[in-house]
Amino acid sequence: MFLSKAKQNKQIISWSFYDFANQPYTTLIITFIYSAFFVNYIAPNEIEGTFLWANAISITAIIVAFLSPLLGAFADETGYRKSFLVFFTLLCSLFTALLFFPEKGDMSLAIAFVIISNISFEMGCVFCNSYLKELSTDKNIGRVSGNAWGLGFLGGLSALFISFILFDVNNPHEVKQICVFVAIWFVLFSLPTFIFLKDSKRSKVTKKDISTSFTSIYSTFKEISNYKKVVNFLIARLFYNDGLITIFALGGVYAVGSLNFTMNEVLILGIILNIFAALGSFVFGSYEDKIGTRNVINLSLVVLIISTLLAFVAPWTNSPKEVFWIAGILLGSMIGPNQSCSRSYMSQIIPENKKNEFFGFYALTGKATSFLGPLLFGLITKLYSQQMALLSVVVFFIIGWLLFNKISFFKAIGWKN
Repeated sequence: MFLSKAKQNKQIISWSFYDFANQPYTTLIITFIYSAFFVNYIAPNEIEGTFLWANAISITAIIVAFLSPLLGAFADETGYRKSFLVFFTLLCSLFTALLFFPEKGDMSLAIAFVIISNISFEMGCVFCNSYLKELSTDKNIGRVSGNAWGLGFLGGLSALFISFILFDVNNPHEVKQICVFVAIWFVLFSLPTFIFLKDSKRSKVTKKDISTSFTSIYSTFKEISNYKKVVNFLIARLFYNDGLITIFALGGVYAVGSLNFTMNEVLILGIILNIFAALGSFVFGSYEDKIGTRNVINLSLVVLIISTLLAFVAPWTNSPKEVFWIAGILLGSMIGPNQSCSRSYMSQIIPENKKNEFFGFYALTGKATSFLGPLLFGLITKLYSQQMALLSVVVFFIIGWLLFNKISFFKAIGWKN
């Protein structure tokens, strides 16, 4: 259906606001503040806390991997995409607010709330991402996606600044208040998306719709070989996204445990990383359509490998915190472009009639093995150290880069069919 430019821009802005609304959850809860708070305060010690937090992220990944394709296919059949988006947003906000209640030693309760809120967050992203193709064209998809990611990082940055002013992150009670703040932020700034983003008409849900959802998933698995470009990309992303998920989940934990960052320094680190993440998203969003999505993804992966190696060697240097800051800035500048371009590339290569389902598989491959990164990080930390655990992230980035450029393991060892 043709929309005027003004109406289309309104739709794009409404859709983009969801990134602005949800980014503080990732930034403050998963990556920087609550993760470090859990390890330092709620858990009995750093090693046990890192292990438990890593396991929570792994459990989230496994559940989302199974849930996202099914609900994506169901939304394709019934048109309930926006309803799912609203439901998972409210569920995430509720359980984020409930993180106010766990006290020192309440590890099981805190982990349960984190898992439920994180699953809801990820599922909301599945349905949000599926709108991208219909809101953009081949000529502006990079700019639309990149600007949304940039707006998201501005949301995370704004929430960090407000938290820095209003809350004392060295006070456990005020850290818990940040969780309530994030929950309110998520609901408040999601309202433009809920109100103004248009969706297809919903049909009455029947048993046939449910069975058709399963059939559609089976059919897609069966026919997936017909979409070789999609398959190649999803397998590559499966690995490099594992690395990103591990960084998101355990970056703040690593800064505290291996480099002795204070909670204030972690908060400042989050602010700086979000500044560069926003800049990277806006800059590469503008250039992506000119230089090509694949080129930006390749560049981002190379820089992510270099920056993670810098973070790994930082504790051995004479200026460990300074080296880590450099690594963090490089990493932050590439996180946005990598995620934005991955979303753009997926939108460019998927069939029009399977938007939600294929973005369900996009989430599936983003989560199918994503429990491995945090799980390995937790296990290696328990056996050796956080520093050695960070090497697993480098390995995931390298494998993802190799596969994205179609250099398979079998080809490398000379295997022939």
